[in-house]
Amino acid sequence: MSRLSKKAIFASLALMTFASQLMSAPLPLPGNSPVPAPLPKPAFAQTDQVLPSWPVTYSFEQLGRATDTLLLGINSSDVVEFSLRRDRIASDASLQLEYTPSPALIPTLSHIRVYLNDVLMGVLPIEKDHLGRKTTQKMALDPRLVSDFNRVRLEFVGHYTDICEDPANNTLWVNISRGSGITLQEQALSLQNDLAFFPLPFFDPRNNSKLELPFVFAANPTLGEQKAAAILASYFGSQSNWRGASFPVSFDSLPGVQNKDAVQPTVVFATNDHRPAFMSDLEKFPAVTAPVVEMINHPDAPYSKILLVMGRNEEDLTTAAKALALGGNLLRGSRVTIDKVQELQPRKPYDAPAWMRTDRPVRFAELITYPQQLQVSGLQPRPITLDVNLPPDLFVWRNQGIPLRTQYRYTAPSANDDSRLNISLNDQFITSLPLLRKDTSNLEELRLAVLSNDTANVNDKLIVPSLKIGDRNRLRFDFNFASTVGSSQRDRCQTILPANTQAIIDEDSTIDMSGYHHYISMPDLKAFVRSGFPFSRMADMSESIVVVPGNPTPTQISTLLEAVSGISARSGYPAFGVRLSNDWAAASKEDVDLLLLGEMAPELRDNPDLSVLLQRQHDMLVQPYGTTGIDANNRRGPSTDGRNIPANRTEVTAQAPIAAMLGMQSPTHNQRSIVALLGNEDADYNLLREAMGDSGKLDAVAGSVALVRSSGVYSQLVGDQYFVGNLPWYLLLWYQLSEHPVLLAVLAVVSVLLSAFLLWRALSWAANRRLHKDD
Repeated sequence: MSRLSKKAIFASLALMTFASQLMSAPLPLPGNSPVPAPLPKPAFAQTDQVLPSWPVTYSFEQLGRATDTLLLGINSSDVVEFSLRRDRIASDASLQLEYTPSPALIPTLSHIRVYLNDVLMGVLPIEKDHLGRKTTQKMALDPRLVSDFNRVRLEFVGHYTDICEDPANNTLWVNISRGSGITLQEQALSLQNDLAFFPLPFFDPRNNSKLELPFVFAANPTLGEQKAAAILASYFGSQSNWRGASFPVSFDSLPGVQNKDAVQPTVVFATNDHRPAFMSDLEKFPAVTAPVVEMINHPDAPYSKILLVMGRNEEDLTTAAKALALGGNLLRGSRVTIDKVQELQPRKPYDAPAWMRTDRPVRFAELITYPQQLQVSGLQPRPITLDVNLPPDLFVWRNQGIPLRTQYRYTAPSANDDSRLNISLNDQFITSLPLLRKDTSNLEELRLAVLSNDTANVNDKLIVPSLKIGDRNRLRFDFNFASTVGSSQRDRCQTILPANTQAIIDEDSTIDMSGYHHYISMPDLKAFVRSGFPFSRMADMSESIVVVPGNPTPTQISTLLEAVSGISARSGYPAFGVRLSNDWAAASKEDVDLLLLGEMAPELRDNPDLSVLLQRQHDMLVQPYGTTGIDANNRRGPSTDGRNIPANRTEVTAQAPIAAMLGMQSPTHNQRSIVALLGNEDADYNLLREAMGDSGKLDAVAGSVALVRSSGVYSQLVGDQYFVGNLPWYLLLWYQLSEHPVLLAVLAVVSVLLSAFLLWRALSWAANRRLHKDD
């Protein structure tokens, strides 16, 4: 049978089958419409409704450009990076570029190329009227190229003459303003209720803005409910890190939404016997028999998601919160039941993931945050920076320095010129190494200089020496290549194309902080706001108790959540071991560090070193003798002994809000500390929350007390200092004597005289023995 006849037969059979199906199907009656067969549900939620969208603008300053960028003829490109949340898309994008070109450029020939993710978006010509003037131009970017991580590259092509041009001429420049920005029309995606994407949509690391996540409780939340919320808030804090986090709290009802297109995720805590009022319908929200986590839609805003953390009791809520923080990779579906959460190994002191290890040398590969961080290219490459975070209580007094073993490779210069590698620490120059022609790989073993840490000590006395860099440090490597790029003479023109110069700091380079003791002078609020110390000493806060009011308001709970999340943001680990108490008498007897939220305990108000007391009736401030302490600019007072003894007391009554941070020694354990966040009204706690979320105000916190007002932060040091940590007896002896040079000189003279006397007696005894032996 031929191929054509086979096709004809198959076509005839298909027509006959279709005709039989058509005849057997019921015909629609008048007035009735045929009922279509149900379609299978799609894997992702779909809607015919227009999804909510809004414009978002990121300035270059917000994207990491603290200063303007200068593009030169030999360093003619710059890259600006931005990200987009995974649950959003960009329906439109544009670049608004502010720049000032050199007045010596040739118009039209000079221009700026704009790339988005290595795709050319367009060219901005430099016109005659732009020369030497600040110019603003807008260019559309293709939104189809915008992904979760994006790069906008600017390339400057400049010309100052049409013949014999030197690419290194200093007239070839254009200044890119940090006020330039990228505008995105972000559109929310209609997501299914699937916990497989957790922590989305509640947190996305691609979002550079501050996290704002409302928490909802039933009225009068218990200590167990607050503890579960603190654990979950600490997880989000450890994830948000430098972005910061805010946790507005409400009772019984969900936060209001402006319109149904709002996109605002929310977390709700509920037990079977104590749940918010909107969950009173047991048919819609039935009781649970185990810890349960469920994601649902907001009843008034379908694009907003609600995370229900439910349990039979408070212990179930804590288990569910830990499961969200630890087992996020196991979650899937809209509802998950937690069977078990078990701690296999307890945490150890100073093992916070955000801190560099101090028990062994650390490779640079353990400190990098993104690939190719240690590699640069170009004739004038960007500096290589490496962040080194340390515990604030490292004691390196009288140490020769920190071993820094640096391996690096580079493109060899054409001759032994002035090419060098400069190494600095927090903008403090350390050393300069020559880049020789024959050595493309080198190894240097340095020792970072050790100085006193003025950030951890609040007066001029050398109380606890530490690194000048303190707890947050930046190690910087600058490769500077000297090369002849081009030259020209009157009758002879010569242009040399520069080589593709590259340099790299090897990942096997190490920095060694092992062998140092932990010893620090307290109280030190600077260590608290910068590193969460002393509570972050144990990364999970297992040696800390937070003392909260008996009947907290929503604002007080928000302050609690943001304080704990701030500590976890600095340690990089959730506070699984934190404990809460509303009984000061019982908490103060335990061998733990105390974080006090609310009013000062009655037995602490008579402390002679107390520097501030906030009450509902009046406010009291005690100042040291002859000094105004530490002001908002961190200027330190005199270091003379006795200057910190309280000598003045002021009491006022006012209506405007005021809050305070107070540090002191525990009255029952001399190695433990108390940090109190004091306030009376909700307005006071809002001042505290604002200060804890503002990096500029946190930089002004120091000493033993910091007053927070609408005008800013005022810090001072008052009262006696104490020490936390341990030192060997010989090191402690020398350190104590170092603060009394006159006594040390007297002891030295006495020691010399005593040694001379003993030596004289020994020689006399030996001589007498020899004489008696001869006799």
